[in-house]
Amino acid sequence: MASLITDQFIDYAKGEFRLDWHGIHGASHWARVRRNGLLLAAQTGANTRVVEYFAFIHDLGRRNDDHDPEHGLRAAGLARELAGELIDVTEVELGLLVHACEGHSEGHLEADVTVMTCWDADRLDLGRVGIVPDPSRLCTAAARDRDLLAAAYRRSIQGFLERGYGCRYLPTS
Repeated sequence: MASLITDQFIDYAKGEFRLDWHGIHGASHWARVRRNGLLLAAQTGANTRVVEYFAFIHDLGRRNDDHDPEHGLRAAGLARELAGELIDVTEVELGLLVHACEGHSEGHLEADVTVMTCWDADRLDLGRVGIVPDPSRLCTAAARDRDLLAAAYRRSIQGFLERGYGCRYLPTS
């Protein structure tokens, strides 16, 4: 599947993103969230356009890698700002994207299937920060699938193992 994310969007994101492009909330995380989301969408029926844009926008407004409770709201604002320019969404898709961005770090479990797929796609990448995703905190049955969960976890830790972050980010138990 060809990506909706254009070179112009990537250029914008590089200028907008305040954190380490290769860090825990950077481009490699976004790519894994995209992959997770598209794999999930094939099973959930989620809108893949929303899922893909969510992957690249949801952490774009972060100001730090730690506690940043307003980053979802900032991401939603960016989605509204970019709609019609760097992202091509209908009004309905924009509403779903905004909802997904606003609530993605709140721990919610109920929403439209597309929004839940977005949230799960992000949560499946928690291994990068030393957290094994808890199936009870995932929204969809597709995300709770044991094989999909294990594969997503392996992907989430791979880059950090390669960079030598294993001791810092991997759980000890």
